[in-house]
Amino acid sequence: VLLLRRSSGRETYPGDVFYLHSRLFERAAKSSSRLGEGSMIALPIVETQSGDASVYILTSVICITDGQIFLSPIYSMLELDLLLMWGISVSKAGSATQIKAMKQVASKSKLELAQFTELEAFAQFAFDLDKATQDLAQDQQLPKDGSEGDYERREIPLQGLEGGSRFL
Repeated sequence: VLLLRRSSGRETYPGDVFYLHSRLFERAAKSSSRLGEGSMIALPIVETQSGDASVYILTSVICITDGQIFLSPIYSMLELDLLLMWGISVSKAGSATQIKAMKQVASKSKLELAQFTELEAFAQFAFDLDKATQDLAQDQQLPKDGSEGDYERREIPLQGLEGGSRFL
């Protein structure tokens, strides 16, 4: 809004909001021919009220971008290392950019993470869990498998081995 020298008040709702956002993203990608052109990445950060992903401003930004990552403050309060809300975080490129081995590991890991998340929600209200559910509950390390320390980088083969070791 400041870059475009336009008001962000009520007069910009709802017609101009999409236009303003798209102009900002276009501006982020403009590159000078004098500097050799090229491309840039615009990383919009939107804070939502209570994690509501359906608000007008957010949906406008989602329509313009190539994907979005949602982080959960609730996961942070639960002291989980994995703050990513994988269920609603998406990329238009998706798994097309992953190598074949990583796709296989990631698909199995996503399924297991979905089961773990569902179990966590269910376990809050249920006391009598069947054997399969108890086995899944014992794997409390699951959300931490994908986490890395600060400034720590893992090569792709190591990521696949660490994330997929349960499936070997």
